[in-house]
Amino acid sequence: MFDNRRDAGRRLGQRVAELVPAEAVVFALPRGGLPVAAEVAAALGAPLDLVLVRKMGAPTQPELAIGAVVDGAQPTMILNDDVVAELAISVEVIAGAKAAALAEIERRRRLYLGDAETTSATGRCAIIVDDGIATGATAESALRALRGQDPARLVLAVPVAPADTVRRLAAIADDVVCLEQPAPFWAVGAHYLDFGQLTDGDVARILRDYDARAGHG
Repeated sequence: MFDNRRDAGRRLGQRVAELVPAEAVVFALPRGGLPVAAEVAAALGAPLDLVLVRKMGAPTQPELAIGAVVDGAQPTMILNDDVVAELAISVEVIAGAKAAALAEIERRRRLYLGDAETTSATGRCAIIVDDGIATGATAESALRALRGQDPARLVLAVPVAPADTVRRLAAIADDVVCLEQPAPFWAVGAHYLDFGQLTDGDVARILRDYDARAGHG
């Protein structure tokens, strides 16, 4: 369906450019969403930033999310209330998990962006981009966090996702742009010829290259 993430980003950028006005800012979900987002941002001539989401795992079941923390000017915590209630997770445990998540988010932001300030979505068209969506949990966390910054418009843009996930996220975003909604949906990577994993170094390089390409470097 897509040659690679840059191919997907170019196609997605063409579609988003038909929908989105000026004063947009593009937020990538790293790592895989960044090459896609860079092409979308280039098509719009928009600033490119990251939205970093960190899952908070249950104390005895780290893979079971009790919630997530999303970075930004005012970091946002979103709890999975059903899991918190079922496992009787205490306020103290939640606070500790949040602190650990924020520390890791800050480490990654400094690694990727150095001392650059977080871009605000307030009053602007905020576009969240990933390389694809399966369950949508990460995208939902990012959408809810950026909604709290009071953007003029909130858009989710992805190359591929299952139709039921798109419908659910459309209730949170103002617009969802999704190029392909295959059925059955197996995995995001199944729709790319090249879906190699990116490193932290790749993320930092793409951001530097975009900054130079946009005339800020």
